[in-house]
Amino acid sequence: MAFGHRTMTSQLFLLFVFFSFFGGGAPDDLASDRTALLAFRAAVAGVARRWNASNPSPCSWSGVTCATGRVTKLHLPGSCLVGRIPPGTLGNLTALRALSLRYNLLYGTVPRDFAALTSLRHLYLQHNRLSGEIPTVVFALRQLVHLNLANNSLSGAIPPAFNHLTGISMLLLEGNRLSGALPDLRLPGLRYFNVSFNQLNGSIPAGLRSLPASSFIGNTLCGGPLGACPGEFPPAPSPLSPTGAGGGSKKLSAGAIAGIAIGSAAGLLVLLLLLVLCCRKKERGEAEPKAARKMEPESEMALRSNREVADGASGPSPTRPPPPASAMVGRSSGSGPKLVFVGKVQRMYDLEDLLRSSAEVLGRGTTGTTYKAMLEMGVVVVVKRLRDVNLPEKEFRERMEAIGATDHPNLVVLQACYYSKDEKLLVYEFVPNGSLSSVLHGNKQTGRTLLDWETRLEIALGAAQGIEYIHSKGADVSHGNIKSSNVILSRSNKACVTDFGLSSLGSIPMPNQHAAGYRAPEVTDVRKVSQKADVYSFGVLLMELLTGKSPAQTLNDEDSINLPRWVQSVVREAWNSEVFDLELSRHHQNVEEEMVQLLQLAIDCAVQYPANRPTMPKVVAQIEEIHSSFSMRHP
Repeated sequence: MAFGHRTMTSQLFLLFVFFSFFGGGAPDDLASDRTALLAFRAAVAGVARRWNASNPSPCSWSGVTCATGRVTKLHLPGSCLVGRIPPGTLGNLTALRALSLRYNLLYGTVPRDFAALTSLRHLYLQHNRLSGEIPTVVFALRQLVHLNLANNSLSGAIPPAFNHLTGISMLLLEGNRLSGALPDLRLPGLRYFNVSFNQLNGSIPAGLRSLPASSFIGNTLCGGPLGACPGEFPPAPSPLSPTGAGGGSKKLSAGAIAGIAIGSAAGLLVLLLLLVLCCRKKERGEAEPKAARKMEPESEMALRSNREVADGASGPSPTRPPPPASAMVGRSSGSGPKLVFVGKVQRMYDLEDLLRSSAEVLGRGTTGTTYKAMLEMGVVVVVKRLRDVNLPEKEFRERMEAIGATDHPNLVVLQACYYSKDEKLLVYEFVPNGSLSSVLHGNKQTGRTLLDWETRLEIALGAAQGIEYIHSKGADVSHGNIKSSNVILSRSNKACVTDFGLSSLGSIPMPNQHAAGYRAPEVTDVRKVSQKADVYSFGVLLMELLTGKSPAQTLNDEDSINLPRWVQSVVREAWNSEVFDLELSRHHQNVEEEMVQLLQLAIDCAVQYPANRPTMPKVVAQIEEIHSSFSMRHP
């Protein structure tokens, strides 16, 4: 009996020693969580400095959530946290289930004591400055469901140890410097996976080939959704001919061979018939302009002095009907140039239809004056009368054909163009809701239109996708004049970008103060704008969308600063307290996290040095991520 008692005592002593050395020095309670959070605050500051250290409970602190007497969630996205995550701080929050430190300035790597966070299910560290290889400590977090390490500076290979995280459904690693081949990940619950814009190479493993191409772009990968690798062939189709009982293929019968021959001959006959019809149609199409030239009166267009509508921005006077479109231009005798339709647009009207229509001025800009023309047949179009175009006709037509071929849902469609010695016109589709500038800032007739957060986010995404498509046409292709008056809204507030490619047509003067507010600091010639300069302008546009303030808006009677400088100065002082449009702050307090993320993206786009700005594909990916986060939280 005494021996048994001594054995039990020895066992208890060993357990005491074990827990003393391996169980952590601090007790697992709310007081230890509070101590860990204060140590973290001391290391990285940011908005965490506002935590009231005199409060014995951290559960009321901003971003901290408690349950069952422990800290279970820590959400500090976009909180100006700067520095390394020190060991002995967050690793002591052993009841933590969700940790979000995204959109901050944290650098270094993840401390090894994160291995103690065995209950952690959601880890969001994207958009920081983390470096080195993917921290191996994450492979010890076997409960992880969501892991986002995107847009850091992580390097090295992607370890196959991710297969240990059998319950993971989201793994996002895009926008880093990861290299080497992709491991064959066999994760049955994986729904969201992205390694785009890294330095990966080789073949996409079989277990990942069912994912979309957007998960892998920006690397030198091949296979699966990106197309076959060199020397790789797609799986052979199943045999079409039936097999006999002995397993050999049966030969085609004489009747089957005759049927195939007859079918081939019939197909060839149909093809020849279509070819003849196309040729006849082309002949008729070439004959039409000749006939029209005989019927059309004097058509060469020259500027009619002092016949424009009085005031551009305010539109026509309500006391008199809109003037005819011929007030835009005059005519001289003799036959002359025609209206040329571009892209995929079919001929819907001609020059005479435009001249007979009523028109009103929509606005005047650096590239020319824009009119809304209402044709007699009921069609409404937008006519831009270009200023100072010095290109010869052939080059002008080629440029317009290229613009007309740039077809995307978030671009305003160029339908036709007109070129004469004294007049150059462009005809666009009519998008009914006006420009983003008029909606945000109002005009003399309508005043300001209130836009909720979801609408602004949709506008930002649509405009970004339109610009991204323009940039996809070549490394030297840019928009050149991105501003809120060149983002037009449909009835459903879908954003459509207009004026693409016009800044390079001739001797365009430097923009006025308002337009200059969008111009990147390195731009000295508005005819030569790079894609990174477009990104800067889009960043200013995002700031305008979020703050409700126009670029170069006067702050008082004596002083004015540009919008990026104003945003950065307020962010340094109070982060988001005064940055956002009052309508957003008043009515959408539960989306502050997404608003901060979009503002941080705007700041990244509008940095001074072009090399430090993201590309438009990365901008689109980040806005899509913010949109997805918003949709998940507000289904």
